[in-house]
Amino acid sequence: FVDATEGGKRLRRGARLWTVAVSTFKAETYRFLRLDRPTEEDLAEGAAFPPGSVHLPHWVENEWLKQFVAEQLVTVRTKRGFARLEWQKLRERNEALDCRVYARAAAWIAGADRWTDEKWRDLEDQLGVDDASADPAGQINRQAQTSQGKRRSDWLGRRGGWF
Repeated sequence: FVDATEGGKRLRRGARLWTVAVSTFKAETYRFLRLDRPTEEDLAEGAAFPPGSVHLPHWVENEWLKQFVAEQLVTVRTKRGFARLEWQKLRERNEALDCRVYARAAAWIAGADRWTDEKWRDLEDQLGVDDASADPAGQINRQAQTSQGKRRSDWLGRRGGWF
């Protein structure tokens, strides 16, 4: 917990912050992008996608894809002559990659790396997913949202007469 007052006094129940291993999650993302996709014949025979496979929907835009691969890992020399790995931007915009990195970090913090297959199936059941392998891009069949009409704002509370 790191929140503090203006005077520098530490707050008891402040915001909890984590340092994100950005380089690690970017390297993992690029490694996942290089995984070979099973052929249609392999899929017909029951083969599964390798763990970590990146599934992209058919409607993804080119701009998003360019942002997703907007950086590269290069070796640079320090002033003392030592080699160091550094992520360098190929394009100015890289929001899609950043979002992926932070979403992956959040999943890691939530413990998704340690979830069992049973836990994943339970989550699929909660979402109403019939067969996750039939829709690898994750386009879950969501029920149509029904129009509920105009709803009053309740940011001051639902009960009136308090003022």
